[in-house]
Amino acid sequence: MSLLEAAKNANTAFSEIPIIDLKEITDPDPVVQQALAKQIRDACIDVGFFYVTNHGISEAIIESALESMKTYFASPLEVKMELDNKKTPNFKGYNAILSSNNDPTGAGDMHEGFEFGWEALGDSPGTLDARRMKDGSMAGANVWPDVPGFRVSLLRYYHAAVALGKNLFPLFARALDLAPDFFDDKTQNSAALVRVLHYPPQTGPIDERVIGIGAHTDFEVSSLKVSRTLDAKLMAWQCFTILWQQPDIQALQVCNTSGEWIDAPSIPGTLVINLGDQFARWTNDVFKSTVHRAANRSGARRYSIPLFFGTDYDVLLEPIPSCVSAERPPRYEVVTAGDYVKMRLQATYGH
Repeated sequence: MSLLEAAKNANTAFSEIPIIDLKEITDPDPVVQQALAKQIRDACIDVGFFYVTNHGISEAIIESALESMKTYFASPLEVKMELDNKKTPNFKGYNAILSSNNDPTGAGDMHEGFEFGWEALGDSPGTLDARRMKDGSMAGANVWPDVPGFRVSLLRYYHAAVALGKNLFPLFARALDLAPDFFDDKTQNSAALVRVLHYPPQTGPIDERVIGIGAHTDFEVSSLKVSRTLDAKLMAWQCFTILWQQPDIQALQVCNTSGEWIDAPSIPGTLVINLGDQFARWTNDVFKSTVHRAANRSGARRYSIPLFFGTDYDVLLEPIPSCVSAERPPRYEVVTAGDYVKMRLQATYGH
C-alpha cells in the first residue's frame, strides 16, 4: 500500500497507543530497519503517538534528573522568579504556575516549568555555542539556577534524549518512503529544547478551565484550541516530542477523531513519542499531530520531561513530494521553522 493510500485508510479512531521496541534501532540490516519503519509509519498515520522501549536512556540518568527537578521546584517562588522566562528574549528559564496557557478558552496551565536548549556538558554554565547563533528567537545562552547538580543532571538527560532523537530520524524517513539520510542536512543543528515540568496536585472543586496543560498539539507547546469535536486544527512547529513521565500517576490523554480522550499512562521502561506540527506540515497531514492534554487529578505531585525535537531553524517547512498529489494538494503555506516557533512561543507566553 502506498503512503497516500495508507493515509486515506487511516484508523484515527484509535483506542490505545502502540508500543514499539527499539532494541534493533542501530542494526544496519535494511530489512530490520524497514520493519521498524513500518511500525512507526502505522503509528504516525493512525495515532500520532507511540511508546518506545529499549530507548537507551538509563534509569540512573532519569532518576538523577528527577531528583534535581524536585529540589529545584521546591525552591521559594521568589528565587525561581529570578529566572522568569519573560525576562529573557529567548524564552529560556522558569515559567510559573498559570503563566502559560495552551488553551485560550482555559484560565491557564496548572504547572510550572524550566526550559533550556543545547549546551555542551564540558562548557561553562550558560556558554553560547557558536552553532546556536542561527537559532532565531531561541538564540542565546541558557540560564541556570543556583541548585547543586541541576545543570549537569539535566544536561546528561538532554544529550541522551537528543541521541535517541537523531536515531529516530532515519526511521521516520524510511516511513515516508524517503532515503534514510533525507533529514541529515536539515538537522545539523537541530532545535532541541527541554522543558522540565512540575504539576502540583489539583484538589478541591475542579475547574475544567484549569488543567495541567490544556488541549494542544506540540510546537513546543501550541497556543491554539481544537474543539471537542476537532473542528479546528492546532498548528505547531517541531517534528516530535520525546516524553518521560513519572510512573504511577495518570495525567496524559490523547484525543482521537471520535472526540474521545484516550489515557496514555506511564508504562515502566518506556518513553512516549508524539508528533508535532512540523511533521504534520512537512507530510501534508499524512503524519498526525494529535491533540493531547495533561490533568493531574492524582492528589500527588507529578513531574515530566518533554524534549521537543525540531529541525534547524532556517529549514523551510514545505511539503514532502511523496505526501502530495492531485487529490491531496499542499495544505499549508511555506514558512521557516524559526519563524514558526517564534510566533507560537509569543502566543503561549504572551511576549
